Amino acid sequence: MHLFSIQNLRKDAAQYPDVKTEIDTLHKKFKNAKWQNLEEVRKEFRDAEAVGNFTVFNIKGNKYRLIVGINYEQQTIFYKYFLTHAEYDKDTWKNDPYF
Repeated sequence: MHLFSIQNLRKDAAQYPDVKTEIDTLHKKFKNAKWQNLEEVRKEFRDAEAVGNFTVFNIKGNKYRLIVGINYEQQTIFYKYFLTHAEYDKDTWKNDPYF
């Protein structure tokens, strides 16, 4: 899988120094993945879930949420949002037209 906008993810996550290692690890896992559907994603990330047209990953024991769009046919992941759990719960990210 190719992760688009990794620079934006790194920039957004930089305000939370405790997640740098997790972001680096996720990026490596995403690059090596060849998922065909959400079930395959969940084999590696059991807490990943589909919300609208996005896939949401829990980061650091649910302290943060990584929200992406996945195109399984094109093997691409589009970074959309990196939020704290509290920001995620406000649901403003659901105003995204892709949602």
